[in-house]
Amino acid sequence: MAKRSSTGYSFVVGIDKPAGMSSHDVVNRCRRIYGERRIGHTGTLDPAATGALIICVGPATRLDRFLTAHDKTYEFSVVFGTATDTDDAEGQVTKTLAVPSQAYDELHAREVVAGLVGKHKQLPPVYSAIKVNGKKAYEEARRGNIIELQPRDIEIYDAQLIGFELCGDVPVWHVRASVSAGTYIRSIARDLGSSMGTCAHVGFLRRTRTGLLDVESCVSLEALERDPFGSLLDPVKLMERRFVFARGSLQRDVECGRPLPVADLPLFAYDTKVRQQMALCGCTSGVHPADGQLFDGEEVCIVVGDTLKAMYSYDAASDSLKSCCGFAVGVKRGSDI
Repeated sequence: MAKRSSTGYSFVVGIDKPAGMSSHDVVNRCRRIYGERRIGHTGTLDPAATGALIICVGPATRLDRFLTAHDKTYEFSVVFGTATDTDDAEGQVTKTLAVPSQAYDELHAREVVAGLVGKHKQLPPVYSAIKVNGKKAYEEARRGNIIELQPRDIEIYDAQLIGFELCGDVPVWHVRASVSAGTYIRSIARDLGSSMGTCAHVGFLRRTRTGLLDVESCVSLEALERDPFGSLLDPVKLMERRFVFARGSLQRDVECGRPLPVADLPLFAYDTKVRQQMALCGCTSGVHPADGQLFDGEEVCIVVGDTLKAMYSYDAASDSLKSCCGFAVGVKRGSDI
């Protein structure tokens, strides 16, 4: 096995993934761009899908577990009358059904989509990355072995019909939805078909936001090739956690991984609404003293200079922060701080 390269790079970038590439393909492309083997992503997108994909480089790959459980926003189309084995346009057609007249009614479509908002039990697609007894569902499906998946709790926070068209004689609904982590858009399309008394699949799919990362803040792979370090992101902001600025003796304690007593420890947070409103004039960083007490197990970012130096977790019994993930060289906070 070839020894992994060590470039000293440690940062996070956002890629606008193109259609036709798997998330792993994007990782491999980034490995070539940076000459660094330690690269990973924090949320799989289907090969046919496009949009926001967080890429971690070097030791920053250890942030994966802190960046995966975020809400997401998608824009997608629902094509009625046809079901596929993958629940999207890339799969093989498994059945076709007549489409009822209600699916052609744009006003009814708006009401149905708006009615998606709420908590649901959702059955994941057969072709998904979910593991059952250590086996990935999509790999087993390709072998002809169908794994029995269990419904999962998901929530749809917002859903809107943003477009309506006929492709030939088939109605296609264009939808924007904000959903909880772990929600499958392909399952939403499949279930919409069933609810209308027919079948359906996803036509196109684009992730426009993951957590606080908007796709407009992402770059294409071609742009990354031209300027590999021009669009680094702030992991502290992306993780949506409170943070501490460590200086002097506190910095030395962090570098040694020592517990940090919470008493009189200033805690900060990003006010993302202020930041978005003031982005054009650049007259505020959006950082403010954090409100509220720490809760047991809460994860806190430790910032040293312009790097994320460690992640600590609050231990209520000792009233202290304890190290749960450290970075010897730190993770650069990027150009958006």
